[in-house]
Amino acid sequence: MLPSSPMFNLRSVRLAWIILISYVLLAAPLTFAAPPAEPLNIVVTIPVLKDLAEQVGGSHVRVTSLLNGYENEHTYSPKPSDLVAVRKARLLFEVGIGLEVWVSSLVKNAGSASLRVVTTTKGIALLRDRPDRGGAAHAGEEEERGNPHVWLDPENAMTMMRHITEALIQVDPAHATEYRTNQASYLLKLDQLRQDLSDRITRLVDRRFIAHHPAWPYLARRFGFQIVGTIQPQSGSEPSALQLHGLIAKIKKERIKVVVSEIQLSQKIPDLLAKETGARVVVLTTLTGGLPNTETYIDMLRYNVLQLANALEVP
Repeated sequence: MLPSSPMFNLRSVRLAWIILISYVLLAAPLTFAAPPAEPLNIVVTIPVLKDLAEQVGGSHVRVTSLLNGYENEHTYSPKPSDLVAVRKARLLFEVGIGLEVWVSSLVKNAGSASLRVVTTTKGIALLRDRPDRGGAAHAGEEEERGNPHVWLDPENAMTMMRHITEALIQVDPAHATEYRTNQASYLLKLDQLRQDLSDRITRLVDRRFIAHHPAWPYLARRFGFQIVGTIQPQSGSEPSALQLHGLIAKIKKERIKVVVSEIQLSQKIPDLLAKETGARVVVLTTLTGGLPNTETYIDMLRYNVLQLANALEVP
């Protein structure tokens, strides 16, 4: 018998490998890595809700806030870019209670059949401003529904986060466990901060202040502050000369040391009161990002309470 040529043996080996690999590929199911899912597009009305949604959703959400922290939430006027954002969104989180009177027309104009609007304040017991609390009621529907600044009480923010979490789970059940874990972790941090701030307030002797407008009753109730007067009882209104005279007289007579204003409002009248009475003006923010070191809800809460407490502590 003649010996096999080396070339013939090499071809035989290659053919055997090709047959073997083909058999393996045909016998085994093909599996490919699925492309990562696109984050859920979410729109929120105020940046506080943006932070809460991002804390829960993490990398699975892409959140756009219509307000950025410097605007007045009562009088905001939506921009064309807001309409585009709402059209692309799967969820829209709002405060409700008549705060965002402009949001219903924005949603209607967007015309998105897949958009779900979630009111995050459902189930929260509302406060109604009354003159005997040092403030007057908000105008229109807000007077009937209650004061809308509920998020300034951390207990209410916890409820709002729970609404956000449930909404995310309903539209994205695949990540339900992660959403619940993120929520639980955040609520522990927030509860610890609430306790720390409450401990800080206990050593205050005088907790009274004049408010620029009725944004602070929930924070005051939670931490034991006392609102004894309000400069601007209704959103967009200006106090009369008689009202200002009365406030000046009250501050002097009762020796009220602090006037609380907001970065979203004009400082002209608070500064006038301070000049006439010697009271100290403390500028706080109702929205995250309104002032330095208030980029998150926890940062904002800490900043507001500590700034107010420090001002009240000064002789």
